[in-house]
Amino acid sequence: MNLKFVETFVWVARLRSITRAAEKMCLTQSAVSNRIATLEDELGVELINRHNPRFRLSDAGTRFMDYAEKLLMIEREMRSEFSAPERQAFTLRIGAIESVLHTWLIPMVDALKRSSPLTNFELTIETSLNLAEQIRRGALDLIFSALPVQEESLINEILEPFEMVFVGAKTMTSPVPHESLELDALLRHEILTFQRGSHPHISLINALHAAGVDDKHVHAVSSISALALLAGNGFGIATLPRCVAEQLGPDTKICILETSLPLAPLPLHASYWSTLTNPFLKQSIQEALTFARDYGAQRNATERNEQPPPARATAQAKS
Repeated sequence: MNLKFVETFVWVARLRSITRAAEKMCLTQSAVSNRIATLEDELGVELINRHNPRFRLSDAGTRFMDYAEKLLMIEREMRSEFSAPERQAFTLRIGAIESVLHTWLIPMVDALKRSSPLTNFELTIETSLNLAEQIRRGALDLIFSALPVQEESLINEILEPFEMVFVGAKTMTSPVPHESLELDALLRHEILTFQRGSHPHISLINALHAAGVDDKHVHAVSSISALALLAGNGFGIATLPRCVAEQLGPDTKICILETSLPLAPLPLHASYWSTLTNPFLKQSIQEALTFARDYGAQRNATERNEQPPPARATAQAKS
């Protein structure tokens, strides 16, 4: 029995789709279907119930799944016991929200390249919802997003959240250091945040509602660069993660604003497959997670101990 065909069946069963399994394994759909058909001919049973409009394993397929996973586990144990696997080139497919891109994604990839020069990378920068859909399809190995992904065989780890702040043009400076921009003054400005349905958008709407404000229009912008451009040029006040604003500040026209309206932090989750078989891929994912954890810990320590950065300012209300 060809173990590659067995592995193909396992991915079809886990992802509940021939299309998703083909994308995951970089095969054509016909190649995946042929492998399943070959297994069925060899076993003399139908593994997939093709009479049901929704994907479903047959009774025999459900029983075979237990044996298939055991076969693959035994194969991994044999390889580990009797051979020292040679490190070969492989591809790590990482997805991340834009806040991660603007902070530590590039340094993380650089660190992984140094520790494993044969690693190839495919990066996807998307919204949390789109990243969740892509990893469910098997198109990504590891994602960093604002939401956990509810899917069997996926592991979700909570990382340090991003503190959210308001930013505005550097010309919006108060003569009183660290003076807080009160709610009525804040509301005289246009307010911008991330796309509708995102965690920052929902959190801002909830914060305004808690403050008794239900009629303030909030602009939804999907790009951090666009938010910084609009805020820096005086269109309005935007919400951004503090660490992103501090990195963008020197190269843009924005500064962090002290305000009386509290913003909920942006949560961060790492999601990855628990069923990966390539030991080097698993090692790279663990190295990526270690980098993310260390970055969060260092950022928290810095925010607890450092003096307020000089770029921080407060805005005077528009007349």
